[in-house]
Amino acid sequence: MGYNARTNITRFFIYIVLIILLILVIVPIWLLLVNGTRSTSEIQQGIAILPSTHMLDNYRILSARGLNLPRGFFNSLFISVVSTFITVYISFLAAYGFVAYNFRGRQLFRGFVVVLVLIPMQLAIIGYFQYMSRLGLTDTFASLIFPALAAAGAVFFAIQYFEAIYIKDLVEAGRIDGASELGIFHRVMMPIAVPGAVTLGIFSFIASWNNFFTPFIMISSIEKYTLPMLVQLLRGDVYRTEYGAIYLGLGITVVPVILIYLIFSRYIISGIAMGSVKE
Repeated sequence: MGYNARTNITRFFIYIVLIILLILVIVPIWLLLVNGTRSTSEIQQGIAILPSTHMLDNYRILSARGLNLPRGFFNSLFISVVSTFITVYISFLAAYGFVAYNFRGRQLFRGFVVVLVLIPMQLAIIGYFQYMSRLGLTDTFASLIFPALAAAGAVFFAIQYFEAIYIKDLVEAGRIDGASELGIFHRVMMPIAVPGAVTLGIFSFIASWNNFFTPFIMISSIEKYTLPMLVQLLRGDVYRTEYGAIYLGLGITVVPVILIYLIFSRYIISGIAMGSVKE
């Protein structure tokens, strides 16, 4: 058997495995979205592949029982968008300072960032809640946005990415031309780092959108609930028998994540690939 034949056979089996994995990922999501358009009686009859016509009825059930999905959607969208922009900007700004300057304690700082990445949020939530309580910021969106100012995982990703794309000659040329350091960062480095910034933005948006733990601790007013918190309410007895409405509520939380991935998926591949290659 020749080399080309072995290569084709290997490629064929790789494609088979990838197709199987794709089916395993897509089918549950598709069934979730389809069930959001079906009535409870239809769902009890078994699995269906095609959507039904009861989506508006399911939405009316959710609205009639006090679940304000549009408000929850807006809350989640606002928090996620603001947190994403802050995370991306601050992280890449910190990474630029780390990569562009050779200062004392640089490796110590990097090790400190790695340690922070390894510490789960659950261990720090008590101290963070007390801190927000003293500032009077509990039950506010600010308490959910502030962690974006110091996202250790995002800073670590940005450092790795900048180390791969940093071009010292461009930075030196900008300094010779009289550009400020912020000007160099905004006009020289960030345009080069767009794929990585978009990749980090996608991950940050999805993490903020799906975040349930921090809002559950910090938010007490139901009008400030995010979508994951509202979905948690679907477990109550008032919704227990309304399967179509439950699926619709779950589907609404999934759709934005799917759209974000479909629109920006090419940046994920290029961003991660660039961040993993160093000259």
